Amino acid sequence: MLGYINWNPIHKFTLWNNFSIHVYSLMFILSFMIGWCIMKYIYQKENIDKKYLDPLFTYTFLGTFLGARLGQVLFYDFSYFSDHLIEIFLPIKENNPNFLFGFIKGYEFIGYRGLSSHGATIGIIVSSFFYARRILKKSFIWLCDRLCIAVSLSAIFIRIGNFFNSEIVGKPCNEKLPWAVKFIKMDKNYGEIIPRHPTQIYESISYFMIFLLLYFLYINKRNKMNKGFLSGIFFICLWSVRFLLEFMKEPQGDEFFSFLFFNTGQCLSIPFIIFGVILLIKDNKMIFSS
Repeated sequence: MLGYINWNPIHKFTLWNNFSIHVYSLMFILSFMIGWCIMKYIYQKENIDKKYLDPLFTYTFLGTFLGARLGQVLFYDFSYFSDHLIEIFLPIKENNPNFLFGFIKGYEFIGYRGLSSHGATIGIIVSSFFYARRILKKSFIWLCDRLCIAVSLSAIFIRIGNFFNSEIVGKPCNEKLPWAVKFIKMDKNYGEIIPRHPTQIYESISYFMIFLLLYFLYINKRNKMNKGFLSGIFFICLWSVRFLLEFMKEPQGDEFFSFLFFNTGQCLSIPFIIFGVILLIKDNKMIFSS
């Protein structure tokens, strides 16, 4: 008996007429709902007025979406989007360029496909900075130390959405590997359908472990930790996982740059890892001292 899994799931649900909602979209929404609940718990625990939650949601959502979309455009698919500017911010795809003898282009509603996690991180950093300064009136790093807990859990659902979409697939592996996956949907992209590493699931599991670590440290060591310690752990662990798993992934789109043996995702992960190290060592006090 072969060990691989044939994966060709339903990736969208038709609600009425031709309007559909994609599983990825549901995962995206769910990630924000869960993140909001975590931040609500943290704000209650630290006696932060709940009136600051809604602005946090707004700033984080806009920062995530704009950063993720622009990151995808600039880092992975610039050659395509440079010829399809309207598709950058609208959830449509050019469908029939010869519609009405070429005078009017036809478009198909497809939802937003193509969001960069590196771009999302930059967007969240920028939006959080302005939120902390203008709305919350607290230190930016103080906010990062709390927000990173929610982000690490939210990232799990994004990768599950990728798994349903059969995107960001892994490289070929031995078909006897019990969790090897044949992504049926990817035959047009990579030719022959062969067993691959389910790298989306690898990332999801890794992010869950990072979330557990951050949550444990926050609950049990919060009063003993220096400002920036949790954020440092988050950036080092999450982006190191991303860096290492990139070795097991197929190239994503028209990658903007590479260096030596490192692809675009790895090159973009390195600055975040360095930022985490800086946050972690900026104060030499012993955080776990009794």
